[in-house]
Amino acid sequence: MARRKGRGRRDPLWARILVIAGALLMIVSGATFVLKDAVFGYATRSVNKEDLLPSDQGKHASVNGAKNLLLIGIDPRPNQDPTEPIRSDSILILHIPASHDMAFLISIPRDTWVAIPKYSNGKRTYNGGKSKINGAFAEGGYGLTGKDARKHGTTLLAATIKQNWGVTFDAAAIVDFVGFQDVVRVLGGVDMYVDQRTVSVHIGHDAKGNTKVPFEQKDGPNGGTVLIPIKGVTPKVYEVGYQHLAAWEALDFVRQRETLPKSDYDRQRHQQQFIKALLKKIASKEVIGNPSTLNKVLEVIGRAMTIDTGSIGLDDWIFAMRSIDGDRMLTLKTNDGGFHASPENPGAEALDQTTLDLLSAVRTKTVPAFVAANPSIVSSSS
Repeated sequence: MARRKGRGRRDPLWARILVIAGALLMIVSGATFVLKDAVFGYATRSVNKEDLLPSDQGKHASVNGAKNLLLIGIDPRPNQDPTEPIRSDSILILHIPASHDMAFLISIPRDTWVAIPKYSNGKRTYNGGKSKINGAFAEGGYGLTGKDARKHGTTLLAATIKQNWGVTFDAAAIVDFVGFQDVVRVLGGVDMYVDQRTVSVHIGHDAKGNTKVPFEQKDGPNGGTVLIPIKGVTPKVYEVGYQHLAAWEALDFVRQRETLPKSDYDRQRHQQQFIKALLKKIASKEVIGNPSTLNKVLEVIGRAMTIDTGSIGLDDWIFAMRSIDGDRMLTLKTNDGGFHASPENPGAEALDQTTLDLLSAVRTKTVPAFVAANPSIVSSSS
């Protein structure tokens, strides 16, 4: 079996999942806030707090009203040079309406073709221009490391979103791959519904039961990647139906896109479904009723995050979000769940009119009404 990969620089791995998990830290902590002060301490003490947003954003003194959080997923390569720019593999907007009783997750495709404004990070000046949106984070932090790279990367990305769609942010979070495996391990896996047969391109087994990579990957003639089956290796297959996924199975399942008909959009849906299952597991009596387990879960999620709460204290954010649970967090489809080629650069994406209207609703703080009028944009994972 040969299959070309979908468009994209490389696998974002767990970045999108981590970003949503970062939002869940506050949501789950809010649900447990009133139970025990010690839980609140565990939920917040391990989170890195830094100044990330531009000077004209994140300055509201009150948590009242509709709020937007910028969620960024990064996945640096192992042993990557710390001065090498890192692209944002996942960009999401978490919109909380003024009622604070639900939340909406909106993903901006990382290959969206946008205008990135001119920016100087103190060490290097980017002259601005058209590029894929995931390059904004990289350009902002180019030549910098650590805290400075995160600050300037987020600043330029937030400025890019504001320039293109008028959306501004009250808080921001960066989530890294490090620590995510510990979350799944501490929970002992998850129970979820697999909605389509999914073949793994990463894990297979030979006749002796040894774990092997089931496909060889080669560059295709048109810039994609061709998968070539390796003789004697049977790939792991996730069949349709309800099942318990062990930690390694869950992590493998949500990586898959190459053998799926809608590629990265199918993977996004599976990741969203997985996060819902993860949230339900955290909110179960088995976890939420066990302070030791709950504290471990919140702590490992916290270690994978860097956040900027703006002028609002983290305790106020958590208390304001205490009514939001898995059933009140809706994931919204971008481009109707399919690739929408940019007329300026066919290798990049443009946002379709419905998605542009959705971002307009985010800007005008009318998302609940827009979703009610356009129910088809709600993902099947919600």
